[in-house]
Amino acid sequence: MIRGSFALAAVVAALVLVGCGNGDDEGVTTDTETTTTPVETTRLRVYFLRDGQVWPVARVVGDILFDEIAIDELLDGPNEDEGDLGLETALPENLESADVSVEGGVATVELDGAADLSREALAQIVYSETALPGVEVVSVDGESYTRADFEEQTPSVLVESPLPFEEVASPLRAEGTANTFEATFQYELVDADGNVVDENFVTATSGTGTRGTFEFTTGAFEEVAALRVFEISAENGSRMNEVEIPLTLAP
Repeated sequence: MIRGSFALAAVVAALVLVGCGNGDDEGVTTDTETTTTPVETTRLRVYFLRDGQVWPVARVVGDILFDEIAIDELLDGPNEDEGDLGLETALPENLESADVSVEGGVATVELDGAADLSREALAQIVYSETALPGVEVVSVDGESYTRADFEEQTPSVLVESPLPFEEVASPLRAEGTANTFEATFQYELVDADGNVVDENFVTATSGTGTRGTFEFTTGAFEEVAALRVFEISAENGSRMNEVEIPLTLAP
């Protein structure tokens, strides 16, 4: 499969030409009717890197073969806005295509033209494929991986919703995974001027060496520009591992 070969489904337009005559040759009236068929789309998460750890971003694609499109989008790399956030990819430049098949919860990825992949590159592939419904294991070049194999490439607090630049409403619901001291961390919502409009602490299902899941709903707000998550140092009370996710308030 060559990257880009799975393009988004095109909008189909049907033109119906109806000609009417009046019995002579003075003129013909033609009516043109255009009908459009909506394009089915799917929202994907693909994972790039920030400071060597996975970071999810959103992609909206045609609702066809989305297991393979996930790899296509990953190969395309971060867009300009994502690059401004410091996101990058560890996938080698000579990796231009991949074949993907999914069966029994296992995504098998066959790469073409790539040298040995780094742990960071493998984490990107495994996280991106296991973000798809029903996929729990990813096989790359004959080796099987799960997300648990890449704890070192995963931030202490991984927010998987909302994603960067996502349009959100008040109150905001967030979810993801965390591996923090005593399973707790903090969040803040800030406006465009950096003012805190909501804050609280969150407790995941597990922590202190074991990754757990979390979900929380913020308080109501009238303005928002970013969600911040961070840990508080037990030693000196300073912030640790802070991540800021830019957001847009829905009209």
